[in-house]
Amino acid sequence: MTSTTIICFGEILWDILPDSKQPGGAPMNVAVHLRNLGLNAQLISRVGNDELGRELLNFLRKKHLPTAYVQLGATHLTGIAKANVTERNEVIYKILQPVAWDYIQYDATLAPLYQKSILVYGSLAARNQESRNTLHQLLDQAALKVFDVNLRAPHYTPLEVTYLLQKADILKVSQSELAEIAGWYTSPRTERDAMQYLRNRFNLKTICVTRAENGAIMLSNDGFEEHPGFSVNVADTIGSSDSFLAAFLYKILQGETPKKTLEFACATGAYVATQRSATPIISESLIMKKVRRAAVV
Repeated sequence: MTSTTIICFGEILWDILPDSKQPGGAPMNVAVHLRNLGLNAQLISRVGNDELGRELLNFLRKKHLPTAYVQLGATHLTGIAKANVTERNEVIYKILQPVAWDYIQYDATLAPLYQKSILVYGSLAARNQESRNTLHQLLDQAALKVFDVNLRAPHYTPLEVTYLLQKADILKVSQSELAEIAGWYTSPRTERDAMQYLRNRFNLKTICVTRAENGAIMLSNDGFEEHPGFSVNVADTIGSSDSFLAAFLYKILQGETPKKTLEFACATGAYVATQRSATPIISESLIMKKVRRAAVV
């Protein structure tokens, strides 16, 4: 496991599906997958001192994700998101508020950790003032900042997203998020124009745009790189994008080429979409078997 600490900051909650519930929250999912891939991931979040909170903490322990930085609150309940999956396997969320992860407190004693870490964050955790203030302090200290946008209406504003973009080094967005965000500032003719505009405006090192079943495209100092994605039988897409980001960072930190980075990330996201879980066990060898099988089809 690499010595570099990757801090995933933000929401941890229960996704309530029509017939079940499962642990969720993009930061938690990303952290679990990073740990699966052998990286030193930590989660900074908050749960309530209730049964749902204790269940989440037990889940994290089973996934070998440390709980030392998951705060336990006495005044707000553990987060819940009501999730419905459409016929096109798109997930629509109704996210309750306020809940425990809206009140993540800043811990000044961890400043030495923050200053050496990679910080993964999204827009959802900035919806409430306390967690937003904590995030802003972390953004002023982290060595490398990865913005996993994850827009969830009505829990964001262009003003706050702009601030979070200004702090980012690496940006990961979906196609629809790219179009919306770029449209706040300009009228790009193409997806590539939008990516180039945002990279230049916010001085980003890398932008990665996910295209669901159609793969992904990234822009870095090496130029544009695309991958068409992998054809799979989808069980559900919950957690697929989060696993993509974990795999993407894993390869970026290895110094891998953009082509191989996208290939591995797309394969990981596709594999997770075949599973009835947001956080199935993954490994590099498992994912590379998928890549090799696809190469001979």
